[in-house]
Amino acid sequence: MKIQFFGAAREVTGSKHLITTIEGKRILLDCGMFQGKGLETDAMNRDLGFDPSTIDHIILSHAHIDHSGLIPYAYKLGFRGSVICTNATRDLCSIMLTDSAHIQELDVKWFNKKRERQELNPIEPIYDQTDAEKCMELFIGVPTGRRFYINDKINVKFTNTGHLLGGGVVNLEINENGKKIHVAYTGDIGRQHNRLLRSPDPFPQCDYLITESTYGNRLHPAESETSVDLLRVINETCVERGGKVIIPSFAIGRTQEIVYILDKFSDEGKLPKIDVYVDSPLAVNATDIYRLHPECMNDEVKHTIAYDPDPFGFNGLHYIKNVEESKKLNDLKKPCVIISASGMMEAGRIKHHVANNIEDSKNTILIVGYCTPSSLGARIQLGMKEISIFGEKHPINAHIEKIESLSGHGDYNEMKQFLSCQDPQKIRKTFLVHGEYATQQFYENELEKVGFHDIQIPQKGEAVEID
Repeated sequence: MKIQFFGAAREVTGSKHLITTIEGKRILLDCGMFQGKGLETDAMNRDLGFDPSTIDHIILSHAHIDHSGLIPYAYKLGFRGSVICTNATRDLCSIMLTDSAHIQELDVKWFNKKRERQELNPIEPIYDQTDAEKCMELFIGVPTGRRFYINDKINVKFTNTGHLLGGGVVNLEINENGKKIHVAYTGDIGRQHNRLLRSPDPFPQCDYLITESTYGNRLHPAESETSVDLLRVINETCVERGGKVIIPSFAIGRTQEIVYILDKFSDEGKLPKIDVYVDSPLAVNATDIYRLHPECMNDEVKHTIAYDPDPFGFNGLHYIKNVEESKKLNDLKKPCVIISASGMMEAGRIKHHVANNIEDSKNTILIVGYCTPSSLGARIQLGMKEISIFGEKHPINAHIEKIESLSGHGDYNEMKQFLSCQDPQKIRKTFLVHGEYATQQFYENELEKVGFHDIQIPQKGEAVEID
């Protein structure tokens, strides 16, 4: 059996790991989009590195676009196998992939106007909404914890990671040469105490481990500080300075967590009397899906629902879908909170909100998650005096703040705790993926301290034989 790494290899996005069995079965673990590198990203996404028509199955760890976003492109290029994932992941993909296609269509339309002025030929989006809709016919939803038999020699079971609604470790059992080989792919690992989701579950002992390392060299602040910091930023910005808090947030997971925190503040009478806008059609639709999956929620949320039937709604909260309503937010003079996607500020309505508010010293841009080093979100944090957005220079006068503990990724201690369900001496090889190389080297050393051995950090395209 061979594993080849086509994405998230010494970098954080574009997860794609291809397993080829002795009998020729080709199983792709995730089919994610590269994000945050501008024009370079487009070229990277168009070159999968393999022929998708030869893939028998895509097994999807969770719905985030850097893990699922190229499934429609694979479909466009001939993939007709099955996409196996949890039920909640399937539900989220049904809205996230069409949203991704819509963003591409808009971006390409804008980009082609620029190319036309330069007398260059137009380009096409990587895929369109039809591709995104048609590929959903290939999805097979599997309950978390239920073993699914692909055939008599290959089966898979998802165990909860606590990272995103429906996210799960891919636990593969493959029979080759009369013996069982257990491969575990963690996807992204969540926090030990997520505000919404159940804590990560232990997963079965594996022979080969493929695991993420996004925060492999960092520790999160204490979780108790998060809500306090969020309320402080809102009070300082909206009450004391009369400004706006602009929160770039991933539409899935992070937005629902922030709304849940604000909902509790509202119930407790701590939230100032200001309007809060969730300006993301995807976030609005995703929140409806969160409401459909209480089985994924932790006990605190289930308890909250007993006295607050909608933990994602309160007086003063407005969900916005309409483009015209979104544009009207630019003319608002009153203090408010605007939560909009994307979290790295690379696409979507948030870029407009940042561009329209970053020059005003009354305002705050509040960053609540990981941003790849080349993304707009990362560049804004560098302390520069101005930033280019949509090709125009904007002086950075707004306050720039960050709350790291809202991250959906576990830090290196939390990841080690998650992996403590494994006997490292029984793992024949561990592969570190989904992390910057320097971070992975630090994390490799941390894992070795707790007994892990034969750890490899694969490069893009690298193939490894296992047996």
